[in-house]
Amino acid sequence: MKLGTDMGIDLGTATVLVHLRGKGVVLHEPSVVAIEQNSRQVLAVGEAAQRMLGRTPGNIVAVRPLREGVIADFTVTELMLRHFIAKVCDRRRLLRPRVVACIPAATTTVEQKAVVDAVIRAGAREAYLIEEPRAAALGAGLDIFHPCGHMVIDIGGGTTDVAVLSLGETVVTESIRVGGDKIDEAIVRYVKKEFNLLIGERTAESLKMEVGTAFPGHRAKESEVRGRDLLSGLPRSLTIKTKHVHEAIREPLEQIVQCVRHVLERTPPELAGDIIERGIVLTGGGVLLDGIDRLLTGITGVPVYLAQDPKTCVAKGTGRALELIERISHSLIFPGRQAAGV
Repeated sequence: MKLGTDMGIDLGTATVLVHLRGKGVVLHEPSVVAIEQNSRQVLAVGEAAQRMLGRTPGNIVAVRPLREGVIADFTVTELMLRHFIAKVCDRRRLLRPRVVACIPAATTTVEQKAVVDAVIRAGAREAYLIEEPRAAALGAGLDIFHPCGHMVIDIGGGTTDVAVLSLGETVVTESIRVGGDKIDEAIVRYVKKEFNLLIGERTAESLKMEVGTAFPGHRAKESEVRGRDLLSGLPRSLTIKTKHVHEAIREPLEQIVQCVRHVLERTPPELAGDIIERGIVLTGGGVLLDGIDRLLTGITGVPVYLAQDPKTCVAKGTGRALELIERISHSLIFPGRQAAGV
């Protein structure tokens, strides 16, 4: 690997994916860091840290430093990025990559600067930012540089980003801080309220994927979950059915649907015609929820398709952005921000 390796980073709330130019996605790990509270020493990062969630003793805490698509803990985010960049670069510190990182469409200037600073301090020699829906469109293989409309819905762990793109730029976009995490939290609340059973977020995520659906009547499954009975305080098992999960997640799904409607309502008529002809593309890990394509097709009247390998679209798009850097650098956020002394 040569000096100055180009690297794309999908800095997600739930997972971090790293794309190396010419090699594809080379890292896909949870955005979790385990820390010893007194010394602030990092004990584990990524998959090893995720296994500790909810299972650590009092002096160790497993944290997710990104919340709702933005940095919640700058120091821990920097440590996590430093670990992942070093891992990808075989820990050869002389390698200072040029990095394109993605951000939700509605982030503030302060939030954008925090991401750039974290990437630079983690070892990048140069940093760019690209909006998640534009990266998702590039990663899904859409040719967004022609004068025609493309619509992308990217549902991640912390945010849902919806955008209409044409001529390589975003024409209409909206971002809400609702994604896979909010859906998991809704399941936890529902099981607690309806069955007096406290379950963890990882259990809720498993329920969502194994028996959940966004489209009523599309699925009929059930799964046994284990948690703590809120009345007796003792462990208890419970069978949860698809209808329960669907009822639990109706509110966050409605917020996503409203976001999609708002973007379509603001889309220029000519581009709306292109979208009806070409359809809407779904990307991000959140779109793997059963029936979400059918739900959105039924509500919008527009064909909705899942991109190939939707989880990696944003990471692939950051890599594609690096290949097109001379063409699109003027429209990137904080273009060409360089590390001091590099």
